[in-house]
This record gives sequence, structure tokens and C-alpha cells, in this order.
Amino acid sequence: MDAIGQFFAMGGYAAYVWPAFAIVLVVMALMWFTGIHGWRKSEQTLAALRSNRRQREGDAE
Repeated sequence: MDAIGQFFAMGGYAAYVWPAFAIVLVVMALMWFTGIHGWRKSEQTLAALRSNRRQREGDAE
């Protein structure tokens, strides 16, 4: 059980390691969320453009 405590203490550098780890996790999560949001927005834009194109091609006939 002492080995786990030593691991989390990181040899005395825990005050630097764990906040850095948390910052990386937060940044990665934000990048993931913004990527998903951008992807969904692009899908909506593409669907609207395809619908508009179908409508224009239908009007041309």
C-alpha cells in the first residue's frame, strides 16, 4: 500500500505533475468537444447545401 502512496507523491514532484496532468486532460476534452461541435455544424451545413442543390436542380427541369 505504501508503493501507491509513493507513486502518487511522484518523488516529491506531485505538486507539479498532477496539475499538469489535469490541465492536459481539460485541454484534450475541450479539443474533443469543439471538434465534435464543428463536425456536427459541418454536417448540418452540408445537408443544407445538398438540399438547396436538389431544389435548384428540380427548378431547372
